[in-house]
Amino acid sequence: MKYRVRLEELIRERALKVADEPIFKLSSGKMSNYYIDLRTITLDPEGGFIIGNVIYEMIKDKKVDGIGGLTLGADPIAYATSLISYINKNPIKPFVVRKEPKGHGIGKQIEGNVKPGDGVYILEDVVTTAGSSLKAVKVAKDFGLKVLGIITLVDREEGGEENIRKEGLELTSIFKVSDLLRR
Repeated sequence: MKYRVRLEELIRERALKVADEPIFKLSSGKMSNYYIDLRTITLDPEGGFIIGNVIYEMIKDKKVDGIGGLTLGADPIAYATSLISYINKNPIKPFVVRKEPKGHGIGKQIEGNVKPGDGVYILEDVVTTAGSSLKAVKVAKDFGLKVLGIITLVDREEGGEENIRKEGLELTSIFKVSDLLRR
């Protein structure tokens, strides 16, 4: 698929940073010798278009009502995919999972037009241990959504997939970090 090839090029050109020693601090607190800053792609017009097409192709034939995840990593991915789905006359609703319930109004933690019973995919830019993904899964399930699985742009291959499987879900990765580092 031409979009997947271009996405890999963009990741290599803009997002993947590699050092000889662990100088990058991850959100888990762990130090690493590589860092993947996918916001340089997800928040870019070309990147969004490509990501939206790649993910839409993956889910277009599945019974899916919505896509979203924990803010901020999942937001541009969900919006891009939703827009591509609409262009293809197969609208899939984006939604946002707040890190904490809203402190005013009705205290929502999920924003968007999904409703209990909808089948959804949780999106993530990078999965390391899957903590963010599993937090989004819990909030989605508590809201009444049917979580169909988790999709990530890059799996760092540091236990995330195993943690997701323990919860009875499947992780679909567009890229594994070992493939990106090997080439």
